[in-house]
Amino acid sequence: MSTDAVRLVEVGPRDGLQNEPCALPVDTRVRLIERLVAAGLRHLEVGAFVSPRWVPRMAGSDEIMRCLAPLPSVTYSALVPNEKGLNSALESGCREVAVFAAASEAFSQRNINCSIAESLERFEPVLSKAKEAGIAVRGYVSCSLGCPLSGDVEIAEVVRVSAALYEMGCYEVSLGDTIGTGTPGKTKALIEACASEMPIAALAGHFHDTYGMAVANLHAALEAGVRVFDSSVSGLGGCPYSPGATGNVATEDVVYLLHGLGIQTGVNLDTLVDTGTFIDHELGRRTASRTAKAIKARRERTLERTPT
Repeated sequence: MSTDAVRLVEVGPRDGLQNEPCALPVDTRVRLIERLVAAGLRHLEVGAFVSPRWVPRMAGSDEIMRCLAPLPSVTYSALVPNEKGLNSALESGCREVAVFAAASEAFSQRNINCSIAESLERFEPVLSKAKEAGIAVRGYVSCSLGCPLSGDVEIAEVVRVSAALYEMGCYEVSLGDTIGTGTPGKTKALIEACASEMPIAALAGHFHDTYGMAVANLHAALEAGVRVFDSSVSGLGGCPYSPGATGNVATEDVVYLLHGLGIQTGVNLDTLVDTGTFIDHELGRRTASRTAKAIKARRERTLERTPT
């Protein structure tokens, strides 16, 4: 296995929190982001400029963006669904945004009330205006390894949507296993197919852990040449249109895997585990990270053996 570095995109403050049952105030979300940065994460998706009526957990994303002090080598990004969202992001000082499309027609209609083709058309003015403003744009493709509404998704459709986003101007396209049904073999085939139409350096992996395959799928993508992965501290999140779907792969589990392979992440695992404990306490939940559970259990055993 190569020992080169992997870039992690921490999506807990956005993809994670937007699907948690408990709404958090702005100051708590800011503290979460600051703790993630202190743990060594350098690319964080911190909010979404969407209607609070549709995604109430993301209300206050503009306040969050203004509260975060600019730091060298740290990127704070936000999701935008359209030109209106981009305008709000620009007004708040956001320097990177993300757009999202689906590889499933059924999911596109249910999630954003339009066809795949219509969603791509919506993004053209977003990409154009972002380019004029010097703002980087990242793309997401949902349902890359399965759809909660229509089942299997054709690889050719994932390739088509991914290539369209890249050609439109997205510097990177994250392939999302939205419902967590992917397997390593399917993941490898997907990466190879997409890499035949766009540079593999422009591909990222986004794996949910519903069937316990997220780390295995990430490893398969890593072996296929992908070096950017989305993850969520403590495994926050889920999918509102896929009952039972779990959150994104836990950042703690990804860091443990990568460090075990000798791959650099720049993340301090112990500090990250503490950050997960912080947000779990705020949400009244238990971590979904097996690594975090193991590390905390080890700490407890050590304390029990320590003479008082």
